Amino acid sequence: MFTAIYSFKVFEGKDEEFIHSWRTLTKLIYEHENSFGSRLHKASDNLYIAYAMWPNKETWQNAGHNLPISANEFKALMKESCSQIKTEYELETIDDLIKSKQFMS
Repeated sequence: MFTAIYSFKVFEGKDEEFIHSWRTLTKLIYEHENSFGSRLHKASDNLYIAYAMWPNKETWQNAGHNLPISANEFKALMKESCSQIKTEYELETIDDLIKSKQFMS
């Protein structure tokens, strides 16, 4: 398994827009790009951290080609709500002790 960790610096007052676009885009990636999903965390007032899990690094690197056109709207909204979006780490999973559950509906 492969995990990418991201940081998002969100503009003041854009939290709801960011969270909505992140959630919708993440669901589309999950449905169309074979990801295992993602979790979003709030670190401080304007800083969010997310990690996305994938079967392997190659699947992550090649993602984006199978998304519907509607994904472009949510990508743009997410970018517009952030002053910075950064991939912080690319990690190979060595051991996994997190309880799995289905979170997408």
